[in-house]
Amino acid sequence: MMLYIHGFNSSPLSSKAQQLREWLVAQGREAEWVAPALPHDPAQAIALLSRVIETAPTPPKLIGSSLGGFYATYLVSRYQLKAVLLNPAVHPSLLLRPLVGKMQTNWHDASTYLFTTAHLDALSALEQFTPTFPENLLVLLETGDEVLDWQVAAHYYRQAHQAVFQGGDHSFSRFQDLLELVDRF
Repeated sequence: MMLYIHGFNSSPLSSKAQQLREWLVAQGREAEWVAPALPHDPAQAIALLSRVIETAPTPPKLIGSSLGGFYATYLVSRYQLKAVLLNPAVHPSLLLRPLVGKMQTNWHDASTYLFTTAHLDALSALEQFTPTFPENLLVLLETGDEVLDWQVAAHYYRQAHQAVFQGGDHSFSRFQDLLELVDRF
């Protein structure tokens, strides 16, 4: 199973989630694709992902993008799984603090919700001083990420496997070209 974990205000309809699904279909492995729509509340999102992991027939491989990379990092510490992180968020409770009290809109279905201090508290509860089991992490970064500072992630995940690519953007534009690497890890 490949469990794709989408980012903040995204969904399983994201381009990376769909590229992964299409790649697995072409490999005759469509049944391995799992990409749940995550609740906005981080505690609920982790509860949902934990249920998926705990009921999986075999330990899933995690692929997390942005906030999904943060969630995957937490899940690796909890379940000792392997994960590939794409431009992962580091300390999102600090990054997202300016959004408190503002309405948020999902990129794919236009649903809205109010981002609150409760969301920040739930994110803070998941944060780790340093990643647990860094040998289980492959961190893929693009220097052109316009949302997150790739150097912060490179430093935070310095003990993990890493590949840093020049250019790109927050969507991790070369994801499709790296699917075989992702699968092998």
